[in-house]
Amino acid sequence: MRSFIETDCYVSLVGLAVGDAFGQQYVWHVEDIDRRREDVPIWRWTDDTEMALSVVSVLCDRGEIDQDQLAARFGEHWDSGRGYGAAMLFDLLPKLQKGEYWQVAAATLFDGRGSYGNGGAMRVAPLGAHFAHDLKLAAQQARLSAEVTHANSEGIAGAEAVAIAAAIARRQRDQRTVTGARTFLKQILEQLPPSEVQEGIQRAYDEFGPGAPREALIERLGNGSRVTAMDTVPVCLWMAGKHLDDYEEALYDTVALLGDMDTNCAIVGGIVAAHVGVDGIPMSWRKATEEWPDWFRPYLK
Repeated sequence: MRSFIETDCYVSLVGLAVGDAFGQQYVWHVEDIDRRREDVPIWRWTDDTEMALSVVSVLCDRGEIDQDQLAARFGEHWDSGRGYGAAMLFDLLPKLQKGEYWQVAAATLFDGRGSYGNGGAMRVAPLGAHFAHDLKLAAQQARLSAEVTHANSEGIAGAEAVAIAAAIARRQRDQRTVTGARTFLKQILEQLPPSEVQEGIQRAYDEFGPGAPREALIERLGNGSRVTAMDTVPVCLWMAGKHLDDYEEALYDTVALLGDMDTNCAIVGGIVAAHVGVDGIPMSWRKATEEWPDWFRPYLK
């Protein structure tokens, strides 16, 4: 029996955390991107990784997403210094910490419209990698994980798309294939129901080849600057497909989009790691990224 640190779920989690921390170090120093500065002593991860750890811990405990347990973990382990959005930080997470029912709390966000932010998508790649054998199950589990915080259908659609992408990336590792961005996106689109997120992915598939100018990508697909699933997930999936066999280039190309840099890199990092494996993530980057929190370490046995 494999230990947890040998699983696809863990590999994708490492890729997500390193990507998150990689992107975060450039948030206040965008001038360092072009010269690829990497000498920050410790790369700190953000809420992307913190929430992904809760998702993965529930998966380890139950073998699937238990929404009540996940809500409890989110409430128990949130850290206000990790860069949460205002709705999570000042509304939902304090309610979850007090034990309020997640289905009611999530539905009240944004005047009852629910959140269509990119938070459901940012934390879900390890779930997709784990359920790579069954794309429908990967999407279903992603939906369950997103519903705890994102009652809006677009926030849920973003999570489903990322989980499916991570599952397909993992499958392609076994097949020893790298298909390119358009073919990668086509496989994802075949699994998605209609949504604005799906329309954005379709636009990426229809309009952009591997040499697409960065400015055009941002204009047509977004870069996460609006912190929504719709302006984050399509461009991240395009970036992951373009660089599926090269974790380092994937993250440098992604961070150059600016926008929500840590979340973009967390999404891309989690997907690409599912394909390249942990050895495909630069060792120096793994060492630079801060360690897992104490509460999560028992799962590493």
